[in-house]
Amino acid sequence: MTAARRLFLFVFLATLVLDQASKLWLFFVVDIAARQPIQVTPFFNLILVWNQGISYGMFQQTTEFGRWALTLFKVAAAIGLSIWAWRAQQRWLSIGLGLIAGGAIGNAIDRVLYGAVLDFAHLFYGAFSWYVFNIADAAIVVGVLFLLYDGFVSGRSPASEKP
Repeated sequence: MTAARRLFLFVFLATLVLDQASKLWLFFVVDIAARQPIQVTPFFNLILVWNQGISYGMFQQTTEFGRWALTLFKVAAAIGLSIWAWRAQQRWLSIGLGLIAGGAIGNAIDRVLYGAVLDFAHLFYGAFSWYVFNIADAAIVVGVLFLLYDGFVSGRSPASEKP
């Protein structure tokens, strides 16, 4: 197995385990539902939000069809990203794809088990309030940044390829 594949698998599994462990710990050990909001810092709280949509609460789905359609979409996306990662040889690309695929599967597991995704991290400053998110959501955002970085600095764009 190549180094890039090992890196992808490590990042994928680490993301998935951290995401699921944080959600299980907050829900069953901390009992976030009964204790919320839990103030961590003057700008960060832990609260429980069941997200029935995708990132940032878009495309809310309240039907069983919508729930399973989003679940299948996330699983299909993770499979596609994994195939891409299996062919990749670049470190940043492997890391980014592992973060995105791990986050997608982490949120898909929530949707299967609970019918919605457990979000808990709330950043705010004064009247400004950011969306409530989880580790999977953060991993997906960071993963996209890694993909952008890889695309901009790798020199592999079609325009830069020499015939």
